[in-house]
Amino acid sequence: MAKQLLREYYELCDGGICQDLLTESEKGMVREGHMILTGLCQRAMAENGNRRVYSEQILAREVEKYQSLVKQKRSLGELDHPDSSVVSLEKVSHMIISLWMEGKDVYAKLLVLPTPAGNILKALVNSGCSIGISSRGMGSVREQGGQTIVEDDFQLICFDMVSEASTHGAYMEAVQENSSLNENKVAKLNRLLDDIIKD
Repeated sequence: MAKQLLREYYELCDGGICQDLLTESEKGMVREGHMILTGLCQRAMAENGNRRVYSEQILAREVEKYQSLVKQKRSLGELDHPDSSVVSLEKVSHMIISLWMEGKDVYAKLLVLPTPAGNILKALVNSGCSIGISSRGMGSVREQGGQTIVEDDFQLICFDMVSEASTHGAYMEAVQENSSLNENKVAKLNRLLDDIIKD
C-alpha cells in the first residue's frame, strides 16, 4: 500500500502535569514570560478518533528517532494542520523541547515561539481555549477488524497545534510558575476519572 499523510488530533487543556517536569532553566523561561505546554500527545494500542491504531513499537521507534530533531532544535510544528509532509517555517508556532514515552503514552513539552503563529497560539491558550495537538507523519495503513492499523513504514514528521482533538484524555497544560503540586494532583485525578467514565 502507498504511503499517505497521517494526521492525528489530541486535545490541549488545563490540568494534570506538575511543573516539576520542568528543568530549572525551563522554570526560568516561564518566569521570564515564555509559555511551555506539557502533556499527552499520542497513545499506542488505542483507536483514536480517526479510527487508526498505532503499535507501541512504532511509536517508541519514532519517539527515539525524533530525539535528534529535539537536540538540534529542529523539532518545529505549525499552527493548524497542513496537507503537506514539509514543515513550513512561516507557519511555525512552537518547538518540541522534550518528547518521551510513559508506557503506551507519548508525552511532550513544547515551547511556544514568538512567531506570528506562536503569538496566536499563546493568545488562544491564555484566553482559556482548548487547543489540540496532532501528530503528522507519513505511512501506509491496513484495515483489520474494523480498525485502521498504521503500518511499520510510518515516519513521524512533527506535532502541530489544531482546533479538533481525536483522543479523549490527551491533555496538555500551560505551565505556570505558581502551579502547586496539590492542584495538579487533583487535575490528574479528574483526568483519570474522565478516562474511566468514557471507556
